[in-house]
Amino acid sequence: MSARGTEMDQIKFIVLDEEDLQVASAHLQDAVVKVSDILWRPQEKRFVVALNRFDWESANADEPKFRRRRAALRFERVQSCKCKDMNPAGKDTVHNLLAVEFAPTDMPSGVVSLFFSGGGVLRLEVECLEAELADLGPAWVTTCCPKHAEIEGVAVAEQR
Repeated sequence: MSARGTEMDQIKFIVLDEEDLQVASAHLQDAVVKVSDILWRPQEKRFVVALNRFDWESANADEPKFRRRRAALRFERVQSCKCKDMNPAGKDTVHNLLAVEFAPTDMPSGVVSLFFSGGGVLRLEVECLEAELADLGPAWVTTCCPKHAEIEGVAVAEQR
């Protein structure tokens, strides 16, 4: 495998339950997201975010390599999208994704929350959990590995 990665190591999978979402969240930890790459399509009940995910599998390999890869996360059957501590008008603002979680309300419906460092949250009310995470191309080398500090019980991303 080259330092840039290959098509064979790209991820693509469907999310249909909480366990699937936990796997997707692990792959997405420390992804960087530009506000302009967040798309809410209410008429289609679709939410899509393009991001640069950190390749944790490469970083934790026997011969660690720090890489990022362009990926997309898409949710279907989204009834509403709300944001907290994120300015939709700041199109060039970059946020660091920490986790994606699902909280059921009246199964199969619930709330998907995307948590960002600095306190930003995107909240999606969904009819059911239906999503896809897919890498969009080859990886590229980056010089640093994200790390986190604990401040009063909250993980805070330190390095980009």
